[in-house]
Amino acid sequence: MNKVSIIILSMLFCCTLSQAQETKKSELQQRAEAVDPQQNIATARSLYIHAFNDYYNRGQMRQGVECAVKAASLYYSKENYYKEAFDLLRRADEAINSAEKESQADKAAMHYLVTKERLQMYIKLRKSESAKDQLNIMENQASQANDENVKNDLLYTKAIYYYTFGMNTQGNAVFKEMADKLTASKEYDKVDEVYQTLIANGRKSNNANMVAQSYSNYLAWKDSTSALKHADEIGALKKQIADNEATIAEKDSSLSTRWFFIIGLCILAAALAAALVIGAIVLMRFILLDRKQKKVIRLANESNALKAKFISNISAQLEPTFQKLDSTKPEVKALLEFSSHIQTLSELENKDSSEIEVEDIPVPQFCESLIDQIRDKVKNDVNLTVNAPDMRAKINKEYVSHILLHLLSNAAEYTPAGGSIALDFKKRGPHSYQFLVSDTGCGIPEEKREDIFKPFLEIRDLTTGDGLGLPICKQMALKMNGDLDIDPKFTKGTRFILDLHA
Repeated sequence: MNKVSIIILSMLFCCTLSQAQETKKSELQQRAEAVDPQQNIATARSLYIHAFNDYYNRGQMRQGVECAVKAASLYYSKENYYKEAFDLLRRADEAINSAEKESQADKAAMHYLVTKERLQMYIKLRKSESAKDQLNIMENQASQANDENVKNDLLYTKAIYYYTFGMNTQGNAVFKEMADKLTASKEYDKVDEVYQTLIANGRKSNNANMVAQSYSNYLAWKDSTSALKHADEIGALKKQIADNEATIAEKDSSLSTRWFFIIGLCILAAALAAALVIGAIVLMRFILLDRKQKKVIRLANESNALKAKFISNISAQLEPTFQKLDSTKPEVKALLEFSSHIQTLSELENKDSSEIEVEDIPVPQFCESLIDQIRDKVKNDVNLTVNAPDMRAKINKEYVSHILLHLLSNAAEYTPAGGSIALDFKKRGPHSYQFLVSDTGCGIPEEKREDIFKPFLEIRDLTTGDGLGLPICKQMALKMNGDLDIDPKFTKGTRFILDLHA
């Protein structure tokens, strides 16, 4: 087999090996490739060598090795400078060995390129044994590289070696292995082209044996490939039919699903329409009922206001008469207090919360002044304490004073000697406060706690109290946007909590 057939085989099967890593070419390499070796081989060779050195200095070993291999081929292909070519390839091997960043597999792949070029030189020199040694080295390097492209290239190179030195049987075996691999990957056109090239090269070299063997192998391969192609075509058609059937089934299923979806939407629309009708009827009834309830509430509020005003007027009309009575008598005093409480309660019920004004007061001094007002009312050894931080708060002083004095007065009345009464103040938020009045008295039974803030629940002897003090305090707390209640967790007596929100 002549040099032309070797070059053709190499171009057919090895083009991807040198391009395994796509990298932008340097300017020197581009200039070298632009020179026609037929016209100026020395310039092309020199540029490739400079590109090799430049790539090596930049750590781009793969591109550098490729340039070195091309330069070496230009040394011996026309001018027979074999010594210079071998020296350049040796430098390339040394450069690969010194590359610290490259992996062992990558180094083996680059050594493979260099060794392959040596093999080409020995083949041209017709040194069979030296070429065989290089081929053995390439097998070891291909194994270390563990690259399928390198392994395929090794098969092609072996076939070239065997055919070149007349070992047709070994060449046929390697070529068959190569053809089988390409056939397995269904690259039929590529295998066909290689067989045609072998037959043509055998004819050119007048190697009748090679032509006969290649043609015989080609016919056998052609027959087996035709069956494979038919099987592939049948398989492709079956797959296409199966895909079409699957597509049709999917579309049928999708169409059925859409019909079910449309029917479901129609049912849902009908249900929604019915729901809207029912909802409209319910809404109309609710609106009518709401109007009726609002009217009833308005009439009730007007009635309550009239009742409160009526009671307040009666109390006001009775007061001048009560003033003429002897106020030293308990009955008269109780009536006067009862009349005053009724007027106060009526005024609170008719008063708007927006009319409640607040003022900024120092909390500790305010609390101490309230405690001072009940000191003469407590029993012996009753401990009076104030727990209030040094701060100011905005409150309605009139209402808060009334509530706390009433609670403290009750505490003074029901706390036995040796007990304690405490007035605490706590800030619960930026505009939220608490006053707490605690005593160690007998406490309020749990079953009566819900009723102590409700007026007129029972007929009472007014001389023992009219029961309106706490209801009045509750109304005042509500008018201040707050509340007054008993602390259910306090078990050592009674604790009232006045919540205020400024």
